[in-house]
Amino acid sequence: MKHFLHVIVVTVLYLFSSCTSGKKLIYFQGNLGSSESNKNYNPVIHTDDLLSVTVMGMDAEVVRPFNLPQQNLNSNLGGYTQGTPPPPGYLVDSEGNIEFPVIGKLKVAGLTRSVIIDSLKNRLKQYVSNPTILIRVLNYKVTVLGEVRNPGTFTIPNERVTLPEALGIAGDLLITGKRKNVLVVRDVDGKKTEYRVDLTSKELFSSPVYYLNQNDVVYVEPNRAKINSSVINPSNAGIVISAVSLVISVLVLISK
Repeated sequence: MKHFLHVIVVTVLYLFSSCTSGKKLIYFQGNLGSSESNKNYNPVIHTDDLLSVTVMGMDAEVVRPFNLPQQNLNSNLGGYTQGTPPPPGYLVDSEGNIEFPVIGKLKVAGLTRSVIIDSLKNRLKQYVSNPTILIRVLNYKVTVLGEVRNPGTFTIPNERVTLPEALGIAGDLLITGKRKNVLVVRDVDGKKTEYRVDLTSKELFSSPVYYLNQNDVVYVEPNRAKINSSVINPSNAGIVISAVSLVISVLVLISK
């Protein structure tokens, strides 16, 4: 009976206590001086990207037919935004093309920005002499969910964001967030692919998801303390303790 009572007491103490090791909370552990970030990051255009394509040349009248009406494309460059509608642009269709003025369909999905610019210059050379072409993704965004301070979908103005930066934009992880098993969901060739990242390890910097892609989803799982608190929370803790105390009292009386 004493052994049984001991088990009950230990169980109750476990449910209402949470001891978190400091090493579980510290990011990027190890010698960061020898860490290298992923050098192969070279983003490509995807379907459903909204592109701004600007053609410039010596004669403004010559390049005018190849440009959309002037818009304030820098309206969101002041910071990261949530839910701000992007300005008009060229939407990449399901076949990976955009419909460009005068020259018609232009294949862009799966190609880097530099390749698209070279292709466009080649098709415009009969109309414009030595054009300068600028391409931007207007709806570049990532989503951060779970145990972070400010979850949401964020438009990234510079089209380049790392996983730590995205978590910073979302207000960083809460103390209840699981730092060793952060999930990143990415669309790869039309299929959802999962990556798991340990934020406490310097290996993060060589991860294929250190740089996030357009439409990546980051999910921070709750740790054991948060899961336990969802079962037994402060609002009903008193009731549970009273119930356990009653059970123990009854068992003690029976044992006599």
